[in-house]
Amino acid sequence: MATFPQGCFQEGAGDAIWDRTRQHFWCGYGQRSIHAATAEVARFFAKPVVELELATNRFYHLDTCFCPLSGGEILFYPPAFTAESLALIHAHVAPEQRLEASAEDAAAFCVNAVNIERTVVMARAPDHVRGMLAERGYQVSDVDLDPFILSGGGAYCMTLRLDRSSK
Repeated sequence: MATFPQGCFQEGAGDAIWDRTRQHFWCGYGQRSIHAATAEVARFFAKPVVELELATNRFYHLDTCFCPLSGGEILFYPPAFTAESLALIHAHVAPEQRLEASAEDAAAFCVNAVNIERTVVMARAPDHVRGMLAERGYQVSDVDLDPFILSGGGAYCMTLRLDRSSK
C-alpha cells in the first residue's frame, strides 16, 4: 500500500500516467496534485518519472490534456502546460510522435482517452482527430460521454486500469 507523507497530495492515475513505450510515468502537478508527490510515485513504483506542471486549473489532471499511445505517440494539448513542461515533452517525444490537439478537442475531452493497443476510446472524435489517429494506424471508438463531460471528465476518468504491473 502506498502512503504519502502528510500534506503530500497526489490524485491518482489522472496525474500519474504510465508510458509503456518509454517505461516511465508522466506525472502532472500544480492543480490538484503537488510537485512533491512525483517523487513519491517514483519511489513507490521504482520507475522514473517526468514531471509536467499544468498551467491552468481548466486542466486539473494530466489525463485531461495528455495521452500516451501504444505506438509511442503522445496526444496532448500544448497550452495546458508551462513552458518548462513543454520543453520536457519535446525532449522525450520526437516531433513526428507529437499529436497536438486543438482547443476544441481539449474542451470536448478528446484527449482524455483510453488507448488499448491500436484502439483509442474517446468522447465523440472530430474528423481531424479521427484522421490524425487513422494515419498512424489507430481505430477510434467514440462514445457519447456528454453527461459525464458536464461533470468534468472523459473516457480516461471513467477507468481503473488493471492491465499495468509494477515491482
